Amino acid sequence: MGVLDGKVVIVTGGGNGIGKECALLAGREGASVVVNDLGGGVAGGDEGSAGPAESVAAEIRAAGGKAISNSDSVTDYDAVVAMMEQAKKEFGGLHGVMNPAGILRDKMFHKMDAADWSQVIDVHLNGAFNVCRASIEHFREQQSGSYVLFTSTSGLIGNIGQANYAAAKLGVMGLSRIIAMEGVQKNVRSNIIAPFAWTRMIATIPIKDEASAQRVERMKNAMRADQVAQLAVALCADKAKDTTGQIFAVRGNEVFLFNQPRPIRALGRVDGWTPSTLLDQALPALKANYLDAGATASVFPYDPI
Repeated sequence: MGVLDGKVVIVTGGGNGIGKECALLAGREGASVVVNDLGGGVAGGDEGSAGPAESVAAEIRAAGGKAISNSDSVTDYDAVVAMMEQAKKEFGGLHGVMNPAGILRDKMFHKMDAADWSQVIDVHLNGAFNVCRASIEHFREQQSGSYVLFTSTSGLIGNIGQANYAAAKLGVMGLSRIIAMEGVQKNVRSNIIAPFAWTRMIATIPIKDEASAQRVERMKNAMRADQVAQLAVALCADKAKDTTGQIFAVRGNEVFLFNQPRPIRALGRVDGWTPSTLLDQALPALKANYLDAGATASVFPYDPI
């Protein structure tokens, strides 16, 4: 008996990395799986191939599971709608969507061109909208459904050279939160995961100093895609019915629950503030509670479990 017995799930980006591990594990846990992957490169912009998605689907079937492949892009809303219908037609339903599909186009912001920005936003943020919007009415009508979307510490904390990726991934956080809030009465859940894992996408990040080299080695040796998949699959299970609207991270064998933005300190002035009083009084008083401009590695400087 698997935790997803009788369920039908779609996994985007399922041909490689985290998506592949999510698809394989979902199959082992009893789900019928639609493995979606454009089959393109990590920078996007190429025509792609149906090979990676079908290879993973074939592996699931060879192990005794049920799977079909789909090679459409998550950026094409009509194609995503058709993918949802494909799942329902082939397997008789749809109960969960895992959406790790993504690309990177890392560049310092002052050197980033519009194409670098728009393509990353399109895949990560618009892609998340597409897979959710194409399935939300079905989930609401059946009063059951789970989204597992993927954010990043690049958005939650920050990483240099990833303004486009960070903006998209923080947007996914807001999207998931509202879907969760609006879905409570219909048992539609949405959660997000910030993964630490060595994948071909992470392998494209430039190594420019010793600190980044050490961080990459930690990811290669102790943070694997299959460890992230465990939580993604668990969040699609019925036993996770009380978990929604949350932000998780997986780092090796560690699972983190992130806080969400809330006021941490307030100052009031009965006669109102002016630029001068804000500069002289409010900002100096609040300064002790500022967060620094450190990147993700400064928050997680230690080796994973």
